[in-house]
Amino acid sequence: MPDLSKRTMHFTDSVIRRMTRISLKYSAINLSQGFPDFSPPQELMDSLAKAAYEGPHQYAVTWGAQNFREALAKKQKHFMGINIDPDKNIVVTCGSTEAMMAAMMSAVDPGDKVIVFSPFYENYGADAVLSGAEPIYVPLYAPDFHFDDDELEDAFEQKPKALILCNPSNPTGKVFSYDELKIISQLAMKYDTFVITDEVYEHIVYRPYKHIYMASLPGMYERTISCSSLSKTYSITGWRLGYIIAPPDIIERARKVHDFLTVGAAAPLQQAAVAGLKMKDSYYDNLRKLYTKKRDLFTKGLDDLGIIYTNPQGAYYVMVDISEFGYDNDLKFCEVLARDVGVGAVPGSSFFHRDINSFIRLHFAKSERVLNDSLERLAKMRKVIKCK
Repeated sequence: MPDLSKRTMHFTDSVIRRMTRISLKYSAINLSQGFPDFSPPQELMDSLAKAAYEGPHQYAVTWGAQNFREALAKKQKHFMGINIDPDKNIVVTCGSTEAMMAAMMSAVDPGDKVIVFSPFYENYGADAVLSGAEPIYVPLYAPDFHFDDDELEDAFEQKPKALILCNPSNPTGKVFSYDELKIISQLAMKYDTFVITDEVYEHIVYRPYKHIYMASLPGMYERTISCSSLSKTYSITGWRLGYIIAPPDIIERARKVHDFLTVGAAAPLQQAAVAGLKMKDSYYDNLRKLYTKKRDLFTKGLDDLGIIYTNPQGAYYVMVDISEFGYDNDLKFCEVLARDVGVGAVPGSSFFHRDINSFIRLHFAKSERVLNDSLERLAKMRKVIKCK
């Protein structure tokens, strides 16, 4: 038999989704995989019910249904502050996962280099490998997860084709400041580099922090490939509706890549999601308030328990410091946490380029009852898990 692909031989399964399976195995509260346990807005559920009977049930236009793209263009123009033509600047994808892959394959050739901040969402390394690119990892330093300007320029001096920017960040909850984005943008222009953004948590940002779109910075519209999705904003992670926004020449290429990857996103779900894209600003204000309340409840509980963590500026993740337990294998720690404490977490090492085993990631996109139950279980952590 011939050998299988060399580029995928070192792949593992997703550690995040593996921890969901482990959580299920031990009946643990799943604070690992980041999806809400509450329903989408009523408007979307009503719209979905209508689409179930009225359709459409056949293929939409490959790069997205017309009414979906028009609603998305209007909504994103309002928030991004840039002109967006629904016919020239958008391709609708099967979630932001496909959006990132299509963006990478549109911008990057095999052998090109790509800058990735570490820690990073686990898909980015795989995206680079599948594109035949070589990742250049630039560390973010806890507790605020800042980058070193000189280290970043050293990475740019290696002539990368693109930089991947997750903002707000998964897993750290960092929101990049205007000054940080300006440094990145100036280096991208100086070294003629694309910036591929993952902005799925764009509407989950805690005051006084503010999300700033890279494409809105001076000189960056032409070289920014903005990827996002509806998953987190409308609590519909299972709908798998993502998108790319970029200049027409980039979109033309991304549409072709997308066509041969997945053909198109689900037509009835695009139809149903238009109702969400037409939400008033008050919806996004209330979303921020909802997650602010959840963050404050969860982090106060961690404070009361004396658990060390990094306070998120955006998204809905908390990086918890487990160094006191002395484990040199954080995956093993997470398995023990799920089995003996009843809480599922993601080992931090799955997000870092270097071998770092001192963090786990928890998320708080849960009901208050579940969060309180989780904190009660975590209160037993030091008694149940013995320090090594």
